[in-house]
Amino acid sequence: MSQLIHSASRLPINMTHVRQQFARRDSLEQARFFYDEIAARMIDRLGYIKISPERIIDAGCGPGHSIHLLAARYPQAAVTGVDHCEPFIAQCRSRLVPTGLKSLVSKLKRQQRFDFELADLASMPLPPESVDMIWSNLALHWHQQPHDVIREWRRVLSNSGLAMFSCLGPGTFRELRSAVDTAGIRTQVMQFVDMHDFGDILLENGFMDPVMDQEVITLTYRTVDALLKDVRGLGGNPSEARSDGLKGRQWYQRLRDALEAGRGDDGLLRLSLEVAYGHAWCKPVRQNAAGDTLVPVSAIRRATR
Repeated sequence: MSQLIHSASRLPINMTHVRQQFARRDSLEQARFFYDEIAARMIDRLGYIKISPERIIDAGCGPGHSIHLLAARYPQAAVTGVDHCEPFIAQCRSRLVPTGLKSLVSKLKRQQRFDFELADLASMPLPPESVDMIWSNLALHWHQQPHDVIREWRRVLSNSGLAMFSCLGPGTFRELRSAVDTAGIRTQVMQFVDMHDFGDILLENGFMDPVMDQEVITLTYRTVDALLKDVRGLGGNPSEARSDGLKGRQWYQRLRDALEAGRGDDGLLRLSLEVAYGHAWCKPVRQNAAGDTLVPVSAIRRATR
């Protein structure tokens, strides 16, 4: 995976399929148990970091489940959610952005401000150095160009800004991958980037002292149907080389049989989810002997489209 991410900086992910698959998942309620748990663990990590942001970006905000956690942690901050899935942004605006009289009352009381932008995480409609903190919960692994996303984070963050994120790692769905191989199903499954590669990408794009760690969370199931339901709920498989020829019941039955063969001694099925956590501060600007301000190229350049 290291060679893939550093040589091409593009993962074999169909972004159209990502949007379509998440659009079909409504409010992510089926997978919310997992997203909420990881968000809570990220909030716990923020307890050890001294920062008082005035503006936060929730990058890959989905239907907005993390917004109130961020608001409770940083009541002084304005929070902007960014996502490329239109139904998610519509839900956020409907539920969390006051309109009419409520909007006026909110402004008069100077209450927490939320707003939302429909945009690619690698090209956000925000001015340079305009935010103090990027928060991204389980979103980065769904983007085909993580280099560009992290470069964009550096562009919009202030020079003392913090990026904090979680994403799935290569150990995710290992039982499912094994079952696909055992069943002889010719298709590409979702690929994930190693946390050490993300540390390198942060350094390459104007961040300093990245801190990366990971844990493996193992879910257990009594039935194959319940396991596959959670796999679909967590986002499905938007791989570019996913076979379109998986039709009929034969391949599906082979997959089910292979998963059944993986039951443990306790009779339960297992599904591993490797979660990587990372945070890093923006590298401060420097001045040369002539007093000219020097900034990283990544802070002023957008990726070429």
